[in-house]
Amino acid sequence: MKSDLSEQVALVTGSSRGIGLAIADRFAANGATVIYSDIDTKQLQQTTAERDGAIGYELDVTNRQQVQKTVHEIVERFGHLDLLVNNAGVNTLKHRVTVDEFPHDEWDRIVAVDLNGVYNMSHEVTKVMRKQGAGRVINIASIAGIVPLRLQCAFTAAKGGVVNFTRAMAIELGKDGILVNGIAPGSTLTAGTEDLFYGEDGKFKDNVQKLLNSIPLGRPGSTNEIAVAALFLADPENSYMNGQILTVDGGWTAGYHRDF
Repeated sequence: MKSDLSEQVALVTGSSRGIGLAIADRFAANGATVIYSDIDTKQLQQTTAERDGAIGYELDVTNRQQVQKTVHEIVERFGHLDLLVNNAGVNTLKHRVTVDEFPHDEWDRIVAVDLNGVYNMSHEVTKVMRKQGAGRVINIASIAGIVPLRLQCAFTAAKGGVVNFTRAMAIELGKDGILVNGIAPGSTLTAGTEDLFYGEDGKFKDNVQKLLNSIPLGRPGSTNEIAVAALFLADPENSYMNGQILTVDGGWTAGYHRDF
């Protein structure tokens, strides 16, 4: 899929690896000026060093002052900011427990990044977009925000918040020429899911086949498959889609999948 993103400036959070990196690379390959940003400075430096002319900003989406400063610097440098992808996110590896046992500090950590971080970025960037009279915001949610998953109460709650926050932004900002949509990935092959399921030392590797049996395509998605959806939402010709959540999950949430 090809789009003309020339003269577009895009900021992708959490883009030193995984889904964010695939989206940032896809935008760059289609002509956008892309700001790669991440809290992991070392990985970010490696990522940008491997890409000729890539621009990197250290960014903690939970730090409001840093968010404000970064957005200001980008606009000062380029004069505009056209695309925001709120991708930065976390989950938990060790606390797969019921809500009565789920630790308060882990709840706060996940919600701070996965939901508050989306708000912090959107709060600053949409100010710029309203002045421009145009812009696109793409929020990376999860199928957990559409169909809750067991033993992941904080992640599920945060991503459910992202889903409806996306819709709320869309109905508020459409009159200003800003389109806001989201993507809900299913199980996607990343370093994080390798730690959980797909790696040789994955914590829940014994349950991989049970997971895959729930997915009609029988496999996890790739980061590039999520990036294609992001490019579709960013495409200038896709100008009437607003407040929608694209579910990219191999059919996982389409219905009860069984072999009888």
